[in-house]
Amino acid sequence: MESIEPIENKVANSGLITLNLEDYFHQGERVVLDIKPWLFRELLLKEKDFREFVKNHNWQQYQGKNVAFICSADAIIPTWAYMLLSVHIEPYAHRYVFGDLAALETILYQDALAKIDFEQYQDVRVIVKGCSDVPVPVSAYVEITHKLAPYAKSIMYGEACSNVPIWKRK
Repeated sequence: MESIEPIENKVANSGLITLNLEDYFHQGERVVLDIKPWLFRELLLKEKDFREFVKNHNWQQYQGKNVAFICSADAIIPTWAYMLLSVHIEPYAHRYVFGDLAALETILYQDALAKIDFEQYQDVRVIVKGCSDVPVPVSAYVEITHKLAPYAKSIMYGEACSNVPIWKRK
């Protein structure tokens, strides 16, 4: 009678920690607030009219949402206009940024990654998972590498069975 050797899970015993950026994806809705319609002839910001639009806008519609402020018109918008939007949306939105949806996604990930206690990765071999079911911007992979490097023993990208070495402490 042959003795059967137990199956060994080499991945589980490797000491590798998988960090999945998908876990830091904010579930809130993302919307764009384009101020182009609030401009005179969609080209020029008139302060009095703009302030009136801002004052009368339904800000409650952004409750809990992530908002990207843009102006799709080829117009020069003074900085204070976006500051004014910020003051009015603050009580409602989860997060708001100046820029497009890609910029918003980058900021959402930066916010989430800033809350991680990276000391838990001290002298650990970390694999940053490569595939996800939600959009993870390249900027999040760059940021996690920056945050992990002072702590991790090594950083890899991909899956335990097929990874790409990124960095290793000497």
